[in-house]
Amino acid sequence: MSAPVCIEVERRTSPPSKLKNTLIDQPGICEPQLNPPWRERVFPNNEWVLLFVIVIECAIFSVTGNNFLSAANAFEITRLSVEVGLLALVLTPIIITGGIDLSVGSMIGLSAVVLGGLWRDAHLPIAIAALATLMVGVLGGALNAFMISRLNFPPLIVTLGTFSLFRGIAEGLTRGIENYSGFSPRFLFLGQGYLGGIVPTQLLVLIVAIVAFGWWLHRTIYGRSLYAIGYSAEGARYAGIHVGRRLAFVYVLSGLVSSIAAIIYVAHLGQAKSDAGTGYELMAITAVVLGGTSIFGGRGTVLGTVLGLFAIVILQNGLRLSAQPAELAGILTGALLVGTILIDRLSVRVRSARRARFDFAQSAIGNRQSLEEEFEVRNSQIAILSAVILIAALIVAGSNWMLTRSLRQQLSGAGTAGKTTAGRKPVIALMPKAKGDPYFVSCKQGADEAAKELGVELLWDGPTDLDPAKQNEVVEAWITRGVDVIAVSVENKVGISTVLRKAKEKGIKVITWDADAEKDARDFFIDQATPQGIGYTLTDEAARILNNKGEFAIITASLSAANQNEWIKYIKERMAQKYPDLKLDAIQPSEGDRDRAFSETQTVLKVYPNAKLIMAIAAPAVPGAAEAVQQSGRKDVKVTGLSLPNMNKPYVHAGVVDSVVLWNTLDLGYLTVYAANALASGQLKRGDKEMTAGRVGKIEVADDEVRLGAPFVFNQSNIDRFNF
Repeated sequence: MSAPVCIEVERRTSPPSKLKNTLIDQPGICEPQLNPPWRERVFPNNEWVLLFVIVIECAIFSVTGNNFLSAANAFEITRLSVEVGLLALVLTPIIITGGIDLSVGSMIGLSAVVLGGLWRDAHLPIAIAALATLMVGVLGGALNAFMISRLNFPPLIVTLGTFSLFRGIAEGLTRGIENYSGFSPRFLFLGQGYLGGIVPTQLLVLIVAIVAFGWWLHRTIYGRSLYAIGYSAEGARYAGIHVGRRLAFVYVLSGLVSSIAAIIYVAHLGQAKSDAGTGYELMAITAVVLGGTSIFGGRGTVLGTVLGLFAIVILQNGLRLSAQPAELAGILTGALLVGTILIDRLSVRVRSARRARFDFAQSAIGNRQSLEEEFEVRNSQIAILSAVILIAALIVAGSNWMLTRSLRQQLSGAGTAGKTTAGRKPVIALMPKAKGDPYFVSCKQGADEAAKELGVELLWDGPTDLDPAKQNEVVEAWITRGVDVIAVSVENKVGISTVLRKAKEKGIKVITWDADAEKDARDFFIDQATPQGIGYTLTDEAARILNNKGEFAIITASLSAANQNEWIKYIKERMAQKYPDLKLDAIQPSEGDRDRAFSETQTVLKVYPNAKLIMAIAAPAVPGAAEAVQQSGRKDVKVTGLSLPNMNKPYVHAGVVDSVVLWNTLDLGYLTVYAANALASGQLKRGDKEMTAGRVGKIEVADDEVRLGAPFVFNQSNIDRFNF
């Protein structure tokens, strides 16, 4: 008699344990296997794959990244994970129930400005302000909970609405320009302090949250009932579970945890502003789904979420320390997420095949051999797919490492003029406000030219849009990497000054360029032109175009941009002193986007029909405003502002743009690298009156400022002579 054959059939239960039954093809009852293999108990959703990915990441970046394997960097990775980690943890039970909460990032922004306003304007103690902030989070979560659990609205639609609502309230409270700063050192210690000089204070909050959520979801009846809701809400109701109350609770909890994350965010950056937490919801959801939580509900673990979180953060940190483009992190994270979803769907098909084989076994036990062969084929397919994925990952990793090594060799061999520091060329890290902005792209051309002449290693990295939090993250990575000079075009002076001070404490020279930080946070400021000179020149151009009388509007980049607010201050000062008949109707933000400038200009033309001039003071805003004026057919409206000549030549020749005020942006990038190299080698120091910078010659140095020169006016008569 042949040995009996058993076919395993998986019964859908909540992790971490899985109950399996064994059906034997002979008389008798199958014995339940209450103790599945250890791998299935520890990694019920194949979380081991993410653990393997993290190990591969660490192995690659330990070779390509400077100081990646240091203890300081390990703790830095955990510190950068806290705010997003809290959101990911609270989103895990929500997604397990089959829901979603897109409002968590916006709730961070609202909670941040409430905290700052209550502390600074209402003069409440910071502890009382923090408690009130937590209540704001509870109320926001309760709003989501009411509409989802009581009114039965879809979570996606509800939280998409509150996503805009919470952010809109935050911007309304601050008008988009108010920043709260100057918090006490005791409060800032929560986000900036280190226990024992190495362990970040806020890491303790994340650890407590991980333990609490792990126990609640996997070890309590309440938490495990959420899996039943996600698998089948109707079935859970028939089982006696109060679905509405549990859904309401997880959404209220989401609001509360978002407010906790906001408090840590404010303590981390040292400022509270309405755009806090922008994009955090997407990163948190990515970590949860990457960790194996099903977007359809019914499956997920806290371990998977934590591994997904660290897979993303380690990838971002490692790429920065390896001097790779920041955009690569988004590409690789997306590829990792898509691959995870594909594997997840494949595993679902395998489980479905198992159930089909079970049904088939009941009706045709005689085909046992074919079933065993099919089962083996399925396993072999998964094994082959896994092998292919791993081989592809190793090929990509190897090619990236070889490319990095090649680039470093080229950089180390380029030029002979650079000064060495401890036997090596200086490493200068240069950051724009936004990498894709044409203004900064042209600055990079000059910076590359100077780096090649000097033979220094130039790192160019930064956010892809106007995001002060991302600027902080990049600077933190550069501190860990141990660069010689950090040069930053500052988006928010309060937000970045704290981390720049940290860089100075580590012995790194700090330069700001294009826009300044707090004076004690940097060594020198590379001034393209004084804010007064820029503001006065723009105002003089407006007065000339309007014949000293009339209305105009300003299209700026960001209402919180420090340098542009300085220019606006001097524009108003010049108007009061010399042009009392000029009237400023409105100041509208374009967020550094040409299309946004186009739409804002259209609005201005409708709301302020008497405005005869649009003054755009951001590079993409001038052509955006010019296009709006040109399409409107308003021949009586002109455009001027601060931008690049190449972007505006067609509009200048068409007579829409009257003039463009700027400086030579190539020279600005060129001078910044020369000044950074001089600072690193000791050739530039306080008290100097001038410095020599290659082809631009002698440059004025005034105390802690290196001045490129006065603004230049481009118009129809001279703009074709310039090509940048």
